[in-house]
Amino acid sequence: MNEMTERTPELGGALHVGARVLVRRLSETVTTGRVVEDYGDLIRSQDRGHQWAPVHQWAVALDDRRLVVADTDDLTVKSRSSEGEI
Repeated sequence: MNEMTERTPELGGALHVGARVLVRRLSETVTTGRVVEDYGDLIRSQDRGHQWAPVHQWAVALDDRRLVVADTDDLTVKSRSSEGEI
């Protein structure tokens, strides 16, 4: 599940383990980090978590040393040209 070659079809393969991303959530400021795990197989299985604790697809190691889990809609892949901007 954590192979670097895994891709997400809806983003054309841009979002994958190892990708640099911006994490945007309603309750927090925008943060940056690197995708460290793809739990997509769990999302597509019958066990989707609890209503109060749903399964999220991506584990992201933030640059401030926190680990968060997020949905695809919460992430934006950073382009190489924007690496120094944020």
